[in-house]
Amino acid sequence: MTRAPGKGRPMDLKELRALLKLVEASDVEELEIERQGQRVRIRRRGGNAIPIVAAPAPVSPPVPPALQAAPAGVAAAPAPPPARAENLVTIESPMVGTFYRAPAPGAESYVKEGQVVEKGSVLCIIEAMKLMNEIEAEVKGRVVSVLVENAQPVEYGQPLFLVEPL
Repeated sequence: MTRAPGKGRPMDLKELRALLKLVEASDVEELEIERQGQRVRIRRRGGNAIPIVAAPAPVSPPVPPALQAAPAGVAAAPAPPPARAENLVTIESPMVGTFYRAPAPGAESYVKEGQVVEKGSVLCIIEAMKLMNEIEAEVKGRVVSVLVENAQPVEYGQPLFLVEPL
């Protein structure tokens, strides 16, 4: 019995490159293929569109019932002003893999919180299927927050960094 080409075996680098070229040459926005328990999702970047999302609201711990009501005659403390999250750009993972902040174990991180980065600067690496994929800054800005710990698994679309555009 003969197998059809590509059936019954994991996808190799040559096939991945062919898929990338196919998506690049077509109007397809996203392509997902699953074979032998391996899933590959290719998503075209949306031109000059910059995804802007608000940072999640901070979650406060529950207040015990005895402390919920303020005593009569005592004014409640004013709430702090809301953070200026509306202008932050979220850099998301373009793939499933393992997040690395540095190019090698023991090496200095690509970026740190508070650091200014240029558009196209490498922010991290995501290892997927034994390939190291550099993730670059989508805008020039200041790294406000690194949202993932080093060597942690990440999902497609998971927020990795919050960047304040400059």
